[in-house]
Amino acid sequence: MTLTDADYMARALFHAARGRGRTSPNPVVGAVVVSADGVVVGQGYHARAGEPHAEVHALAMAGTQARGGTLYCTLEPCSHTGRTGPCVPRIADAGIARVVAAVQDPNPLVSGRGFDYLRSRGITVDVGLGVGQAAQLNQPFFTTMRERRPFVILKAAISLDGCMAAAPGTRTQLTSAPANRHAHRVRAEVDALAVGVGTILIDDPHLTPRGVFREQPFTRIIFDRRLRTPPTAQVLSTQAAGPVIIVTTADAAAQTAVRDPLERRGAQIVTADGSIRAGLEAVSARGITSVLLEGGASLLAAAWDEGVVDFVRLYVTPHVFGTAGVRFLPGRRLPPAMLAERRVVQLGPDVVIEGYVHGPR
Repeated sequence: MTLTDADYMARALFHAARGRGRTSPNPVVGAVVVSADGVVVGQGYHARAGEPHAEVHALAMAGTQARGGTLYCTLEPCSHTGRTGPCVPRIADAGIARVVAAVQDPNPLVSGRGFDYLRSRGITVDVGLGVGQAAQLNQPFFTTMRERRPFVILKAAISLDGCMAAAPGTRTQLTSAPANRHAHRVRAEVDALAVGVGTILIDDPHLTPRGVFREQPFTRIIFDRRLRTPPTAQVLSTQAAGPVIIVTTADAAAQTAVRDPLERRGAQIVTADGSIRAGLEAVSARGITSVLLEGGASLLAAAWDEGVVDFVRLYVTPHVFGTAGVRFLPGRRLPPAMLAERRVVQLGPDVVIEGYVHGPR
């Protein structure tokens, strides 16, 4: 059977996905080198930020067999020096004759310059094969580069009648064990989890991923305009899992009697103008590329109203709470049918419905 460009790109995309949850703030990237006579002689993926890129691994495996061959990569090869050197000179020096890339890198330090360099060295460059899947794999990186904020996943557990809790201020367990396990697996793949201060005051959660392996530190973000987070909050006892950032206003942060006890417990205080978008931009500057918004209802509604939600994941449970329940996005329209690339999965008695608000971009 003769393999095609699409087959080799599919292999590169497979390798790229192996880096999910491990490369932030870098993108996930896969690469495959095919010799001039059509044999796969090298392949690799970017495993961790600061380590060699996918192209370097694939070229090292290929050695001299790369000469005259084709490099398939899921993202434009880099042309700048960051924590590692640029890839494009290595590609040219290896004697690669053709590069097939899925998508251009939106990073302004690259953004077409890698392709220009390769073409200037006489290498044929084809762009666009596998673009949809490649973009989907790198939504956090793409969103950060284009919008200067993390990719935002709105996550909520709701009853059949669209409530997040039995009553205001009431701690309510909605999801089953299978849904809880799924939720913790999801936590393991994002940079950060964010809640509003109301969730801290009502539930006093640890906000840690449980029952799953996580390679990178797990950042917890608390949106707290008036700095009401108590220094005794359980989340502040989990610094070993990763940093805890409290996003507040400059006025609240100026109250040293309130701020100092939180900082002594290890909290990092970040100021923004009070909007969710400004808070997200502030944490993005700290290398956060993906955020899972888990509540409460006010935070989710504010994020939805500001248009910063990129993906929605709803755990629908068999509970019914009636008029006393805390409504999910009250007065707002979010029918599951509007989600792009919608997926529905049964998890025990619960159902998870998820999809993109705008589609991968």
